Amino acid sequence: MPLTATKQAVHERVHAHRAELLALSHRIHAHPETAFEEHRAAAWCAELLRAHGYIVTVPAHGLDTAFTASLGSGPVTVALVCEYDALPELGHACGHNLIAAAGLGAALGLAPYADQLGLTVRVIGAPAEERGAGKALLLEAGAFDGVDAAMMVHPCPVEVADFRSFALGTLSVRYTGRAAHPSLNPHEGRNAADALTVAQVALGLLRQHLPPQWRVHGITTAAGTAPNLIPDSASAEYEIRASAAEDLAQLRARVEDCFRAGALATGCEVTLDRPEPDYLDMRSDPALLALWRANAAALGRPEPVESGPFACTDMGNVSHAVPAIHPVLDITGGACAPHEAAFAEAAVGAEADQAVLDGAVAMAWTAADLAAGRARGRATNT
Repeated sequence: MPLTATKQAVHERVHAHRAELLALSHRIHAHPETAFEEHRAAAWCAELLRAHGYIVTVPAHGLDTAFTASLGSGPVTVALVCEYDALPELGHACGHNLIAAAGLGAALGLAPYADQLGLTVRVIGAPAEERGAGKALLLEAGAFDGVDAAMMVHPCPVEVADFRSFALGTLSVRYTGRAAHPSLNPHEGRNAADALTVAQVALGLLRQHLPPQWRVHGITTAAGTAPNLIPDSASAEYEIRASAAEDLAQLRARVEDCFRAGALATGCEVTLDRPEPDYLDMRSDPALLALWRANAAALGRPEPVESGPFACTDMGNVSHAVPAIHPVLDITGGACAPHEAAFAEAAVGAEADQAVLDGAVAMAWTAADLAAGRARGRATNT
């Protein structure tokens, strides 16, 4: 079957599964599960893939709510990445229900044609994008080994093909001092809350000297329990962001020095931990991106806009290891943005449902075009 005809058949196949895919999207949306707790979502995705011929492993790679699924035996392996975690209190205000359904839609569309196209289709269910860097953990565990290309789509208030993200690092800070009575024997105390205050002042002064794309922000999680007790412990959670992974390492060193300054100034001890792997900046593969642009345009998607880095994603880690794309699809027309309550409502609206189907078809077509191009290259070389 010519490639054009096969792509049309893939399109029809995706739309033949419309009811299943949209039901999955809405079902995940109605039952939000936060990072590493996505047991139902992972099981529902695995069940649907298994029903359509995929060999499914769940749990996978040491993560209870991750799964992998595979079909086909072609020389080109494409990973379709699914997210399905929700935000605390806000539910699916980032629209990950769409991401899961679109990834499965591409997988179901390609299923009958994988061998014909020269594809091995691998679906990777990746938990904990919002917090925990599930893809970074999966990458380290080998989930993306042997992958020629990885792709996913994400809902957004704007259409962007070449999505770029910040690199993100997290930092847990704990000061340990010495308790004392603030009027009886304050000279014997070592005030952990003061240590945190000194560090926050240092950070405030540091910001003037940071490049425009570097960000430092955080919260105090504990700083004493009563005003008549010098606190012997204080803690904070911080995030740092930079436009590239290399810059993130420099920023982390400067921020950590501010926290060490708080300890030095007050005679406290400080412990600095990374609660999760760093999220690296997203670097879209140019060849894959060109295929995506053409396919999205053929489906009538809005003309994509160019944008600087915004948000963060652990798909960035994947893009540093294998060719990858992470286009974002407009579902609100700028009316609201991810991590807003209104976006959660939009994630099951008509535009969101259309994005599931368009994202599924465009990813499947991009995989088909990639495999066809590789086949032509092999034929030319022989």
